[in-house]
Amino acid sequence: MDAESLRLLPRLIRNHRIAGFGTLREDSPFVTFVAYAPADDLGSLFIHASRLAHHTQDILADSRCSVLIAETDDGSRDPQTLARVTLNGEARPMGMDDPAYDAARALYLRKFPEAEFLFQPGDFSLYRITISTGRFVAGFGKAYTITRHDLVRAAGLQH
Repeated sequence: MDAESLRLLPRLIRNHRIAGFGTLREDSPFVTFVAYAPADDLGSLFIHASRLAHHTQDILADSRCSVLIAETDDGSRDPQTLARVTLNGEARPMGMDDPAYDAARALYLRKFPEAEFLFQPGDFSLYRITISTGRFVAGFGKAYTITRHDLVRAAGLQH
């Protein structure tokens, strides 16, 4: 991956708030969108989801999932040149007794302070998506297969 693309990858993930979220629903693909907060090392994403949501029911039945984060289309250029990354991994609920729960909650609330009331006891839970692999398109002719290690390495370049 060239240096420019390596710098773009963490910006793309950190600067966006919503992503397409793919799960398996009754053995078929199901895609919705979620608000997410990335871990500092980019190896995980955190979502806060209602137990009633189809995608939550899906990941509780089969934790495999995929997340698509894409550069915003402002209509000024060919949309095929927009930067985007698809991240594949597994989503697992985080219990309040998880040692990483408080840090993940704080990270999520820094990005979505309006969601604080949803952390009261009730329907919503915090989930960690641990990334394994992905596909990053940095622009036309710049497509890369990536791993969790690549994300962690790219994250380290910005700190």
